Amino acid sequence: MLRTLVLATLTAFCTLAIAAGPAPVVTYSKNAKFEDVRDDLKTAIENKGLVIDYQSHINTMIERTGKDVGSSRKLYVDAQAFVFCSASLSRKAMEADPANVAMCPYAITVYTTIQQPDRTHVAYRRTSRPDGSAASKAALKEVDGMLDGIARSAVGLK
Repeated sequence: MLRTLVLATLTAFCTLAIAAGPAPVVTYSKNAKFEDVRDDLKTAIENKGLVIDYQSHINTMIERTGKDVGSSRKLYVDAQAFVFCSASLSRKAMEADPANVAMCPYAITVYTTIQQPDRTHVAYRRTSRPDGSAASKAALKEVDGMLDGIARSAVGLK
């Protein structure tokens, strides 16, 4: 009886751990000025041969719309996102599963909070899909590797 209870508990715990998977957002940080990390992020993207399609000024939008949603709380010193795509990795992911079109374009965000104005963060969303085929998972893992490399480079990590 005790053995069965222990096995059932372990099985439930392992199932929850597997279901939870890795965090959906990856963040790296460093003590540096926002502008310096932002410029390093832009350079890291371009050094991969990628073209930035759009630069989103998230902080400007959040501040502009705060009063419309009943909030005057200032969250960021600055927050921006770079949106881009990789022709080769995107094609590979979409050939593996056409639904992977929902993963493109990719975005990496750079932000500094009011609470930590000397610490700048670089973050991205993982593209993994637990329901995908082996080929889809492999292709999206490559995309995540590219995003991780860019984000790490922006904060000076190898």
